[in-house]
Amino acid sequence: MKRSLSVLLVVLAAFVLVLAGCGAKEKTSTGGESSGDGKKVYKVGTEATFAPFESLDDKGNIVGLDFDILQAIADEMGFEVEWQNIGWEPVFQTIKNGETDIGAAGISINDKRKETFDFTEPYYESQLLIVVKEDSKIKSLADLKDKKISVQINATGHEAAKKLQGESSPNIMAFENQPVAIKEMLNGNVDATIGDNAVVYEYIKAHPTEKLKVIEDDAFEKEYYGFMVQKGNTELLNKLNEGLKKIKENGKYKEITGKDLK
Repeated sequence: MKRSLSVLLVVLAAFVLVLAGCGAKEKTSTGGESSGDGKKVYKVGTEATFAPFESLDDKGNIVGLDFDILQAIADEMGFEVEWQNIGWEPVFQTIKNGETDIGAAGISINDKRKETFDFTEPYYESQLLIVVKEDSKIKSLADLKDKKISVQINATGHEAAKKLQGESSPNIMAFENQPVAIKEMLNGNVDATIGDNAVVYEYIKAHPTEKLKVIEDDAFEKEYYGFMVQKGNTELLNKLNEGLKKIKENGKYKEITGKDLK
């Protein structure tokens, strides 16, 4: 009886191992999973209210410049991407925890973020803008010194507002995404909002009846977006950089964005 039980246990163990080997994906030590055809599959975290970089179409699919650029890189380098719309703050946390592999959400590269994450070479140039109601008397960043400002939480607009008014200023209201920050200004809850230029102009294009005024200020430095990976994930970082270089050289990048980026 004991011998029969031992044989049965061995058979069951072997069966479990076979099932595990037949799975469609397996976790690898360098991040990413392997698909049935052997390609690496990397999980991409995003916040899909940041048009034109990422948003949801009528069918709930993620679309936008980040999606197209990263897909072009994946095609060049022979891997696959699996997108997850998880929200702005979770993009950073899940990369840190290893739950996702790539952060793609119009993320500006800066020294503070580079302490915790690694970034690709820049793939887009951006600059902050001030948005106010059409009849506002605000003309510059300096005019916001004692005004109420709405921003996307922990985005570079948030950092600019804190630099102007102080880290703990009660006049800074931070929200999960930029469209909500703009709505707060339109509703009269704040005097102005600060956001990235491409996103601001995309919002204005989508809401032509809202009476908004855009203010450019040289006090804002140029920013550069990069794809973000876990600190030390050199293998993935090198793949992304190589793919980005290839699509710049073969014209695919310009086809997607309409711009050249050296």
